[in-house]
Amino acid sequence: MPVNATIAGISNPPELHEALQAAQYLSDDGLSTSAYLALALGKPLLLEGAPGVGKTEAAKALASILGRRLIRLQCYEGIDAGAALYEWNYPRQMLAIRQAGDEYVNIYKDDFLIARPMLDALQSGGNALLLIDEIDRSDHEFEAFLLEFLSDFQISIPERGTVRADQRPVVVLTSNRTRELHEALRRRCVYHWIDYPDALREAEIVMMRASSVARDTADRVVAAVDRLRAEPLTKPPGIAETVEWAEAATLLQSQGAQWPDAFKRAIGVALKDQDDLTFVHDRLDQLITGTAA
Repeated sequence: MPVNATIAGISNPPELHEALQAAQYLSDDGLSTSAYLALALGKPLLLEGAPGVGKTEAAKALASILGRRLIRLQCYEGIDAGAALYEWNYPRQMLAIRQAGDEYVNIYKDDFLIARPMLDALQSGGNALLLIDEIDRSDHEFEAFLLEFLSDFQISIPERGTVRADQRPVVVLTSNRTRELHEALRRRCVYHWIDYPDALREAEIVMMRASSVARDTADRVVAAVDRLRAEPLTKPPGIAETVEWAEAATLLQSQGAQWPDAFKRAIGVALKDQDDLTFVHDRLDQLITGTAA
């Protein structure tokens, strides 16, 4: 297994933490350390956590600071090799056969191969970061299919043989933990659990990503979001919703709306499910202001 202590000029977790912050992503020491070790050891990074905590954004930030092209494989129920690896362009193959007549034509050359994200990442090698997003949405068969790729960074194409990466792409997997992942997949990765940030860090994220928002507004939004997350909601607000809510409330305040009315009117950017909106409707004032009912 290759070990490279310095990656893109980054030689330790604190330097990666600073680079992520420069890329507008605030990480904690645990994430910075896990990501650095995955890069240094040449292993995939598996990020688990609730929806909206910043797993996908972490992968995007890593791609940015490493100067690599982000290749995203969005998983879903029933995803198969054709969607993840490659497909043969059958119409072009048939056309080539008809045009060749009695002459031999190799229909399994690159001209007829459609690279999907995993093959694209292998071919791009050191220039790619492959994001396998929401791996828990796929089934166990697809997980098993991934094992060869995650172990040896190679895939087998029956008509062509084995395709290996000249240089390993960086691989980040994310999971919302809607189901347990197979132990064999976990063993191949460096693991980190991302939780919702504490109030101070989340307010800093708001200020970083929404420069027009006042600190007082950021603190109030973060506190309200924290109370909303404590409710049994179908879709609790993630960090992106916190930022959007702060921006929306700031916009309404600039047009004359007052606290907490601006926050109430902008609730649709924080809660995006009708059942959730109905559930909190009668207590919205208390949830926003933090006062007892």
